[in-house]
Amino acid sequence: MQHSESVVRPRDAGFTAIPRDSPAVGAPADARGPFDALPLAQAFPLAVIGGVLFALSFPSPGWWFLAYPALACMLLAAMGQRARRAAWLGYVAGAAFYVPAISWAGRYLGPVPWFALALFEAAFFALGSVAIALAYRWVARVVPSTAGRVWGLPAVVAAQWTGREWFSGSWPYGGFAWGRVGLSQSQGPFTHLAAYVGVLGLTFVVVYCTAVVLSLALVAPRAPGVTLRLPMRVATAGLLVAAVLAVPAWPTATNGTIRIESVQGDGPAGYFDGAAPGEVLNAQVAATDVDAKGVDLVVWPEGSAEFDPRQQPVIASALDQVVDAVGAPIVAGAITQTSSGVLHNTSFVWTANGWQSSYDKKRPVPFGEYVPDRWFFSKLAPSLIGLLQRDYSPGTKPNVLSVAGVKAGIAICFDIVDDGLTRDMARGGAQVILAQTNNADFDGTDENLQQLEIARMRAIETGRSLVNISTVGASQVIDPSGRTIDRVPAYTATSMITDVPLGTTTTPATVASGWIALLLSLGGLLVLLACAPWSRRSRDSRLP
Repeated sequence: MQHSESVVRPRDAGFTAIPRDSPAVGAPADARGPFDALPLAQAFPLAVIGGVLFALSFPSPGWWFLAYPALACMLLAAMGQRARRAAWLGYVAGAAFYVPAISWAGRYLGPVPWFALALFEAAFFALGSVAIALAYRWVARVVPSTAGRVWGLPAVVAAQWTGREWFSGSWPYGGFAWGRVGLSQSQGPFTHLAAYVGVLGLTFVVVYCTAVVLSLALVAPRAPGVTLRLPMRVATAGLLVAAVLAVPAWPTATNGTIRIESVQGDGPAGYFDGAAPGEVLNAQVAATDVDAKGVDLVVWPEGSAEFDPRQQPVIASALDQVVDAVGAPIVAGAITQTSSGVLHNTSFVWTANGWQSSYDKKRPVPFGEYVPDRWFFSKLAPSLIGLLQRDYSPGTKPNVLSVAGVKAGIAICFDIVDDGLTRDMARGGAQVILAQTNNADFDGTDENLQQLEIARMRAIETGRSLVNISTVGASQVIDPSGRTIDRVPAYTATSMITDVPLGTTTTPATVASGWIALLLSLGGLLVLLACAPWSRRSRDSRLP
């Protein structure tokens, strides 16, 4: 005699999760619900497979199409589970994703920070998995119709996933927005939608399409009186994808170009490279083509001038020589310090008349550029925390600078992952985005490629050309459609001279993507709570 998992039925059926190999009590064997929970023996490997496939959708190898089966596996694993099991399955999926996806975090400091970050972020996957499991249980009970389960329920599920990404990208210490579904699609067919709804909105679209296909596979064959055959279900899924693909790319408008020389010095810019003062600066000067003709602007990477040229005459002299030879201003990066001793990671404009303007990085990296709550973490890992002897403070200046007759949006390294800073650049009138970064600490890892694809999504989202210039690579110039129009090999001292289109359009994403993400997140949560068993009991008790 075969045994299956026991079925526990609380008084409120809304809390019931019945394994798919067990029919409901008193019901025929073919009366199982379409969203019943899978046994752990099936759900656990699906969670692991889903996380691994999701990691493979990011560089490298960057197989964006794997995000869809990855999502399907993770949704199936969570579907209908009780909260505790859903949390553990979500945690497993999150760990299976983050451990390989951010392996670059252990490049120099070893496995402790790598696994600490990966396992901490996996907790957000666990939280999202619980919300998704409850959506498949609670909303499916309230919306029994086939249309509601095929089209409505997936919207709630996609909203839960989007809300989880919004939350983990905002908290704690400003959040960690790496690894969003939308960011995996920089080379996919839905990429252009980022101009309409932003990166988080694109996450919603991808998860929604995946969840609809799952519902078509699970609901339609079992719905009473429904004769939706397999070809019809496939056609319905195909029509959904075709409808999304039919949305045209946002008509980005440009007005003229600016000739930019972007310099990748390939100097010893890493935190542990032990460079002598001036080595990184000299590498940048040597890689700059001072004989280039018609250059309007020279762009150097993050930290390329090393220290404040207003305090270091040697650095000021080197910058003056380049400006005089090229006949164009420089946007470079340096460590600056206020009169009160506050440190900033700064991008500045240097012209023939010296220092003109600057932007201080607003999103310094927690545990990379500063240690939040140092008193606490020093007790947990004193040797690691002790390596970070200085703390950079977040800046307050606008991230749009006037230079060479245009307005340039400035993103210093981790700034590029911040949704709000991206919108600030576009709303501040930026015609081009200069994304300055220093990837030298991640030599030989995928970090620089992943950051490049985030930058590509920002170009599409804002409708602006973007110059991604790194100390070591990957350095590329990307046009408003996300197409690479210039590049240089990584780990090569060289420069690229590019006529970069100047954007003038206002995309819907730069106007409303923040509100879209907020409405999706809160809307999905409110619908979930409205379908909760205790909410239904309250409504039923008020009925005559």
